[in-house]
Amino acid sequence: MTDLRLGVVGLGARSYLAGHAHLPGQGSAIVAVADPVAAQRDLALEKYPEATAYADHTELLDQKLDGVFLTTPDDLHEGPAIDFLTAGVPVFVEKPLAITTEGCDRVLQAAYESGARLYVGHNMRHMPVVQTMRQLIQDGTIGEVKAIWCRHFVGHGGDFYFKDWHADRRRTTGLLLQKGAHDIDVMHWLANGYTRRVNAMGALTLYGGIEDRLDRTGQRFSDFVSSDNWPPLEQKGLAPVMDVEDLSMANLLLDNGVFVTYEQCHYTPDYWRNYTVIGTHGRLENFGDTAGGVVKVWNSRRSGYREDADLVVEIAGESDHHGGADPHLVNEFLNFVRDGGTTLTSPVAARAAVAAGVAATTSLRSDGVPVDVPALDPALVSYFDGGQVR
Repeated sequence: MTDLRLGVVGLGARSYLAGHAHLPGQGSAIVAVADPVAAQRDLALEKYPEATAYADHTELLDQKLDGVFLTTPDDLHEGPAIDFLTAGVPVFVEKPLAITTEGCDRVLQAAYESGARLYVGHNMRHMPVVQTMRQLIQDGTIGEVKAIWCRHFVGHGGDFYFKDWHADRRRTTGLLLQKGAHDIDVMHWLANGYTRRVNAMGALTLYGGIEDRLDRTGQRFSDFVSSDNWPPLEQKGLAPVMDVEDLSMANLLLDNGVFVTYEQCHYTPDYWRNYTVIGTHGRLENFGDTAGGVVKVWNSRRSGYREDADLVVEIAGESDHHGGADPHLVNEFLNFVRDGGTTLTSPVAARAAVAAGVAATTSLRSDGVPVDVPALDPALVSYFDGGQVR
């Protein structure tokens, strides 16, 4: 098998995903990397010594690459994605697809016009906890889905999202989009529908009161993340620009009538997601979201709380790399580049998650007024749902 020649643009924390594709002599290899920070390039070359490093992604456009991993900060997804797609290079875009609905549509249009394959890194579709819940739903275990609730406890919120570019709404829109795109996509997938209307509330309720700030330009993610930073009000060195919300909640109405609630807090002591899915014949709920956790199903009637569920399914996989999802995500992208076909992830769904997050953020910052999600061009829906084949 001839190795796919792959590039990586953006060499920050999420660029480790590309490491799963570096298998020289076994089907794929990283041959080019790009990042404006010299230290990032130097570290990448230690991992990929045969690769060539560049400061700007445009220098990769004429490298005859078979695919590229785009793992830049969120506001730098749209432009480079369009550049590579227009050049005919298949692109893996880390989620979210873009930070605006219009930006997503421009990326989709570029892929449609060029025919280059577009893949979006919504790795949670490969997480065992999500696949377990989806299979239970598809098996009819709880009947027809009518409502989904998600509580996202972001235990490392101060370190992960309030010390660098994540805290700046110019670069993320907000954490209902940046962080919430994962969960919104999962709930869309479980409910088999997309958000039509949303209203939301939230605020910068805790970290905004911390005055200790630090410009971390040039630092890597690992330089400022620590589990020792507790309790939250004792955080030090938060971002100079910090105008996204650390507490938010949104109500979403899907196009198939399913109601969804999403809640996100960035200063909890624990870090995991709890989904509750309610159907016409029961409900399911996950306790833990990686290996060692379980999904419980209650579908016989009894009064009062009961811990003993009617069905308990253990969550398989791993505790790291999103429950072992990341290697599967990368492998799916590589197979898609080589052979095309259907994938668990979906550019249309990725756009729907961003559009819902944008609408929720707009509502949140407008006193909770309901906001409708704009429809996607039916021609684009048909193209991407059909496997990106003309």
